[in-house]
Amino acid sequence: MIIVNQQVMGKIIAIANQKGGVGKTTTAINLAASLAVLEHKTLLIDADPQANSTSGVGFDPKEIEGSIYECIIDNIDPKEIIKETETPNLFLLPAHIDLVGAEIEIINLPQREKMMSHALSSIKDEYDYIIIDCSPSLGLITVNALTAADSVIIPVQCQYFALEGLGKLLNTIKIVQSRFNPELDIEGILLTMFDSRTRISKQVVNEVKTHFQSIVFDTIINVNTRLSEAPSFGQTAIMHDATSIGAINYLNLAREILKNNENVITE
Repeated sequence: MIIVNQQVMGKIIAIANQKGGVGKTTTAINLAASLAVLEHKTLLIDADPQANSTSGVGFDPKEIEGSIYECIIDNIDPKEIIKETETPNLFLLPAHIDLVGAEIEIINLPQREKMMSHALSSIKDEYDYIIIDCSPSLGLITVNALTAADSVIIPVQCQYFALEGLGKLLNTIKIVQSRFNPELDIEGILLTMFDSRTRISKQVVNEVKTHFQSIVFDTIINVNTRLSEAPSFGQTAIMHDATSIGAINYLNLAREILKNNENVITE
């Protein structure tokens, strides 16, 4: 018997939750950076008009000339826009405030839900992983991201009202699966902003694991000052302080995802 581990190539993972303040952008940035540090060529796509992932890896959105907007609306080749970051193996397809208008511009176009998928088709196999930071909404751009993705990670904060809106998001995922992307999987639910000092954090962990069981990641992201301050320096947590709890948490998440995505073939 021969067991061969094969790394899934070109996997697109969307980070989505229409509820704001759950650690979605923090997760997108630091998961992408961790995968890159673990020697996997990774593309971070900023699909949020707020462009926080763009600034979070060291680029000024106001100075961005090309973005995911041009790829979707004007059919510009993403290769012309993708930028190399300071983190080896990590690349960025940035966002711009113009993305706000994209939903209005494409609303009457045929196959409007698949425009991002078409835009990424030429580059998907050039990366080991593509991480999409979705906007905090369930609008057309988020649906585009889910349609383009192979799987979705849902960040859930360990605070009051943690499950608020989660049912609506899961329903949207089911709609995308049934209408546009039957291959879309839930990569996992990620518990974020865990504070071991508070009872509510522990209660949320128990509640989420009881409700969703096997699709909840083992890795939990702790509240961490170094993690929250890194974006103000235009740095990922691992670049800002590789020894911080936040950086270690996201490295562990990356390792868990890599392990989950190994295909075991027996002969």
